[in-house]
Amino acid sequence: MKDVFSSKLTFGIFDHLDEDGRDIARQYADRLVLAEAYDRLGFFAYHVAEHHCTPHGRGPSPNLFLSSVAQRTRQLRIGPLVMLLNLYHPLRAFEEICMLDHLSGGRLEVGIGRGSLPLELGYYGISADAAPSRYEEASEILISAMKGGTLSYQGQHFELNNVPLTVKTYQRPMPPTWIATNRPESAAWAAANGAHLACVGPSSAVRKVTDAFRAHREPNGEANDQMPFLGLLRMVVIARSDTDAYSLAASAYEQWLKSFKFLYELNAIPTPPHLPLTFDAAIESELCVVGTPASVRQILLNQLEEAGANYLLCQLAFGNLPLDASLCTATAIHSEIMAGLGRQ
Repeated sequence: MKDVFSSKLTFGIFDHLDEDGRDIARQYADRLVLAEAYDRLGFFAYHVAEHHCTPHGRGPSPNLFLSSVAQRTRQLRIGPLVMLLNLYHPLRAFEEICMLDHLSGGRLEVGIGRGSLPLELGYYGISADAAPSRYEEASEILISAMKGGTLSYQGQHFELNNVPLTVKTYQRPMPPTWIATNRPESAAWAAANGAHLACVGPSSAVRKVTDAFRAHREPNGEANDQMPFLGLLRMVVIARSDTDAYSLAASAYEQWLKSFKFLYELNAIPTPPHLPLTFDAAIESELCVVGTPASVRQILLNQLEEAGANYLLCQLAFGNLPLDASLCTATAIHSEIMAGLGRQ
């Protein structure tokens, strides 16, 4: 691993808040314990997905959950990844973002998107045909609102006339923004608009996205100009032996996969072609990385370099993984990877 590459790496957390098979209140409590650990161990940010009407996401209101995380942490940045703008009036989305940015003392990272599964939007009466244009309008309104002043907009889906914006974000001019994508064309949009990227998939495929981002990015010319975060998502389980790690992760992935497939099976529609349908396939496709601290360290650093990513999105709690197992992995990443790269 080249020192010039390693020195640029940052480590964060991603969480679907998928069902773990236990009481939901207990799961929330355990996640808050984990958030405290992430904060203590020096992870950069905690990103939470938004899903609806599925056990794949027990956090249908990520901003509400993250407001609790903000009160239990001090340095850890927080944010939805992504906030499904199609399910919000953009004015309401803006006001929630402002509140969470202030409640966290300016630690908000805002991920926005239109959602990957039309069924979830359909439960709210948003058709698949309307979703792209509705999202485009909502994102335009949201970005405009964060610039302050009064808000006016005339569109197909939204109309706002001289709306007074009496709240504003803590971070000025606005909190950092993120998009989740596996498409080079979306990466080009992110580069042009100063947004960070979150990607999932084999490193070779992600490299096409990060290359597109770099190709379309225009540095501001300042000496301290830094590359935005180009994130690579991986489920990670670390244990004392490869056998222990594999056993824990295999069971957890099976539970996670069951939750993921819930709406697809309920509505008799095929699952995405890229979805690994077995744990071994998840390892082969690089979605899951499991093993001892030393082996996982080398695998992750190799994949990050191949992907051209500078931000590792660690999914450390998924399926029925016990709290202790997630804490063990977080601690190992801190001591075996982050500390070795000067991140402690």
